[in-house]
Amino acid sequence: MNPAYATTDHFFTVPLDHSLPAGPTIRVFAREVVDPARTGEQLPWLLYLQGGPGGKAPRPSAGSPGWLPQALKTHRVLLLDQRGTGRSTPVTARTASRFDSPARLAAHLSCFRADAIVADAELIRRQLCGDAPWETLGQSYGGFITLTYLSRAPEGLRACYVTGGLPGFTATADDVYARTYPRVRDRVLDLYARYPDDAPRLRRIADLLAAHDVRLPGGDRLTVRRLRTLGLALGMGDGFERIHWLLDESLDEDGRLTDTFLHQVEALTGFTDNPLFAVMQETLYGQGTGPTDWAASRALAGFPEFAEDADPLLLTGEMIYPWMFEEIKGLRPFADAADLLARRGDWTPLYDPHRLAANDVPLAAVVYHDDMYVDAGLSLRTARAVGSARVWVTNEWEHDGVTASGGRVLARLMDLAAGRA
Repeated sequence: MNPAYATTDHFFTVPLDHSLPAGPTIRVFAREVVDPARTGEQLPWLLYLQGGPGGKAPRPSAGSPGWLPQALKTHRVLLLDQRGTGRSTPVTARTASRFDSPARLAAHLSCFRADAIVADAELIRRQLCGDAPWETLGQSYGGFITLTYLSRAPEGLRACYVTGGLPGFTATADDVYARTYPRVRDRVLDLYARYPDDAPRLRRIADLLAAHDVRLPGGDRLTVRRLRTLGLALGMGDGFERIHWLLDESLDEDGRLTDTFLHQVEALTGFTDNPLFAVMQETLYGQGTGPTDWAASRALAGFPEFAEDADPLLLTGEMIYPWMFEEIKGLRPFADAADLLARRGDWTPLYDPHRLAANDVPLAAVVYHDDMYVDAGLSLRTARAVGSARVWVTNEWEHDGVTASGGRVLARLMDLAAGRA
């Protein structure tokens, strides 16, 4: 029992492959959270769909996550560890290494996309709610799952709230990364404008890494390209400061990289807790129209300003590259399987454009005008193609606005969905 919340842990047994209900099973975990003063009330359910892919649900503490107190005013919340994450039969480097072939591991991983998460959610809903529909809050990738949910099982939904996660459901991986690199470039240049010393410091670190074999605490070599992946943080509200203060303590008086810096870089770039983020990232855009074929890596060649010898040195963002599965210890067991996934072209489409156009489930979404991760133009195109969608565009928050706003974003979306705003 958390002092601020009453919580109940739930475990559910679900098929690994929902097309084979009598086949192997996995366990899915979810945590029920309710206001302690309302535990006995019949409150509507709100299912939280975490961003990612590969991210577990937040662990509640007093006032955290920032949207939770607002939600508990009216709802009973279910924090779902999506399959493969947290306490839901997790997929890790250790479990991946147990597979006897890359093909078997790739086949296993193919069961961890949004369509399977939706099928899990429907089994869970029926156990907790019977025939009653519930509401969903989808953050980032959780919004992608929401569109799959509306495509596959809209009868299970009463209303949906999406924060920074309306996907371009007709966009290919190539379309996505062609739009992503310019946004990342602009964000990095904004960082350097705010903190002018950061650009020469990063270049100094990169030159040091190019000239010397620098090892992280776990044994991986820290390369320039791994250093640049720190830019993934820049799309969050505190991203500039996280990078700036990391660089602030990067070099000691002798010009060597500090242990503090190396420890933090390893934690931020190692994917130990969420390998599925890297492994499944481009499968989000697999819609049966051909392989994604390492789209982020291929697109990089079209942006010479991202060259490793460019000045200023540009960080990268939410891009996954083949070299990561060679250089990062936590991803090496996935290397061959990840390549098989990248070359697969027969993915089942995750979205049904016709069903979405006819949608009558209230969908309220916030689109962050300057979102580094999810392209606002693609999100607005999607909003125009989905029935019963209401969209609020704002530049007041970054990608994590639903948490950073202390519940204001969620409150407004609930008003939008109910026709109160």
